[in-house]
Amino acid sequence: MSSVDHNKSALPADKGQKKKKRIHLNGFDMFTVSHLSFGQWRNPKDRSKTKRRDLSYWTDLAKVLEKGEFTALFLADTYGIYDTYKGSADPAIRYGAQVPMGDPSIPITAMASVTKNLSFAITTSTSYEAPYVVAKRFSTLDHLTGGRFGWNIVTSWKASASKALGLPLVEHDRRYQIADEYLRVLYKLWEGSWADDALKEENGSGEYANPDRIKYVHHHGENFHLDGIHILDPSPQRTPFLFQAGTSPAGVTFGSTHAEAIFVAAISPQALAPKVKLIREEVAKRGRDPTSVKIFPVFTPIIGRTEEEAKAKYEEALYYANPEAGLAFFSGGSGIDLSQYDLDQEIKPTDVHVDARVHSALANLQYTSPDIPAWTPRNIGKWIAIGGNGPIPVGTPEKIADILEEWVEVADVDGFNIGYVVSPGSFEDVTELLVPELRKRGLYDPLPGTTLREKVYGEGQKSLLEDHVGRQYRYETYDGK
Repeated sequence: MSSVDHNKSALPADKGQKKKKRIHLNGFDMFTVSHLSFGQWRNPKDRSKTKRRDLSYWTDLAKVLEKGEFTALFLADTYGIYDTYKGSADPAIRYGAQVPMGDPSIPITAMASVTKNLSFAITTSTSYEAPYVVAKRFSTLDHLTGGRFGWNIVTSWKASASKALGLPLVEHDRRYQIADEYLRVLYKLWEGSWADDALKEENGSGEYANPDRIKYVHHHGENFHLDGIHILDPSPQRTPFLFQAGTSPAGVTFGSTHAEAIFVAAISPQALAPKVKLIREEVAKRGRDPTSVKIFPVFTPIIGRTEEEAKAKYEEALYYANPEAGLAFFSGGSGIDLSQYDLDQEIKPTDVHVDARVHSALANLQYTSPDIPAWTPRNIGKWIAIGGNGPIPVGTPEKIADILEEWVEVADVDGFNIGYVVSPGSFEDVTELLVPELRKRGLYDPLPGTTLREKVYGEGQKSLLEDHVGRQYRYETYDGK
């Protein structure tokens, strides 16, 4: 399942005559010792185990990504522990499979203080916090980063998380229905509560804000009740840039309504292409420009100046990889306890029998091709242990750039969430080796602008696009209900 054996067919000879899509790169990390490459913390070159106690890990990483003109650093997050494998949380805890876990919102302002262009996005669930609380926190982060902030909207699915928080685990599709109302409450606060001229800051009169230009939000829905104003004045983007990662039917419905970018995971561009096509069709059905929703697959390249150097880095990654942690991660995400199967028994999507699962993990099981081994516990553990549930291309900058172009051409993606094997080394390789190659090919030329939304849509586009559902709640038209 490694791309060491990836034999990409030659691209069309006339490809250079076509206008190439300018792609985005996001750094992909998590406030935990092992994000998607399990066991690599043992490598002396890796700084991941310092994340929780050394703020310089984050500021140094931000500087690397700023140098590479990455669009954003995206920090994943989760509640609860992976406890499906062997019916216990012990393997995940013992081998550091996304535990211990810190709060991703904390290092954002420190990273913003050492960068000027890099944006930041964090995952936060709609399942366990009141919209009013999230509205305040995210407006604060958008203010302090100068509009360089985004939110990856998720709904929590782990049974271990619901038990830890003392709240019931809501059925999958129902979670997205609740999230839809959650977002509409937030739009009312972010878009509809304060007029652009409500903040006065007039020294002469001593008037700081004009209460006549601030609306109270009176929301009384099926799941949320709120009476009050947004406690903070509008931030540069008002609504932070909105990411989303659900690819189930309910997730696609939600994402095509609310998301400005969608994170996906797939083993190949051929497997991903139908999913992207469906997403864009659903976006269009909701009266939105289907090209305005940007698609980002996860991608963990291992890059060397030569093929030999790249393969040596891959072999080093294999040496430190922990398949047991990979099995704990996959079992937790798929809902299939792989310890119950023979190591060489093929696993099928029908083997899942619980609601607590990640649909993209199951989707990979449906995809087969001659260059992908059977989905057995032995192969899954080896594959997942490096790069999680995405591809791991290995090679020179030219080879990696070829593969990225193939994904753009075949799957119609707009950029990539770049994972790492060792940090910051993997990100340094992208910045120093891959980015220059992408620039040479005309694939990489970041847009000007100060906010994250401008980096995606162009200078001057700080607010939600006109066809976005959140725009109906803007101050000029929102009636306060």
